Amino acid sequence: MSKPSRRVRAPMMLISAAASALLLGGCSSVPTTGQASLPTGPISYALSGEHRGLPTVVFQSGLGDDKRVWSQVLPAVRNGNQVFAYDRPGYGSSPAVAGKRDACTIAAEERNVLRAAGVRPPYLLVGHSIGGLYQYVFAKLYPDEVAGIVLLDPTHPQHWASMQRDVPNTAAALKTLGNVLFNSTEQREFDDQASCLDTIDMTRALRMPGRILVSTAFNPLMSASFKDMASKLFVDWARMTGANGVEAVPDSGHYIQNDRPQAVIKAISSVAEQLRGKAAH
Repeated sequence: MSKPSRRVRAPMMLISAAASALLLGGCSSVPTTGQASLPTGPISYALSGEHRGLPTVVFQSGLGDDKRVWSQVLPAVRNGNQVFAYDRPGYGSSPAVAGKRDACTIAAEERNVLRAAGVRPPYLLVGHSIGGLYQYVFAKLYPDEVAGIVLLDPTHPQHWASMQRDVPNTAAALKTLGNVLFNSTEQREFDDQASCLDTIDMTRALRMPGRILVSTAFNPLMSASFKDMASKLFVDWARMTGANGVEAVPDSGHYIQNDRPQAVIKAISSVAEQLRGKAAH
């Protein structure tokens, strides 16, 4: 195993992480198994596990992350499930593409990648950070193809607007840091995060089993106003998804899948079991 690589990350929910070096395993347990050929270019993915007639668990990573971010979760989940994770264009071994990088575009792109890889619906969608927003939009756009959803510290559709309104100094600092730290793909995803969301009906909850996990270890640099804003947006996810409340994961930072992987594995497994029960009846 090579020494873990260090890279500056800029996740959506904690501005402090934009200036922190987070560790990613240098020896990935999410190896690429195939490449989907789309009109916009090739996209690398990992597909493993057994289908067994049940929904495939589909992972979507956050801003700046490729599929390796699931390395502590995916191996356990694929025991009994077919699992799928991919590198969005501009991450990992998938080359960047031109054009908009809003949630609707990325959801449609993800759907095309799944089809090209021969992974048919229904899906159990798992998303982290802004990847949680992308999975939510996928479920809204293609509800007949989604059986369940698990979101980790998901970026709320009103996250950026709320930051600009409620914590303008933090929003300005994040914007400045983004201009320095984001690559072109990350910058476009950040800038386009709210685009297209006015076309999504968010007044009606999703009708599917779901779990929402949120972190509890806010960085001490975060203001009380930021924490209050983030907490209110987290709670709203229960309304939007129809999940039975929002679950705070003890001693977890924004990367819950790294800090408390067993909590994530348990949440995914619980939704998968619900779906198995429904399929049996």
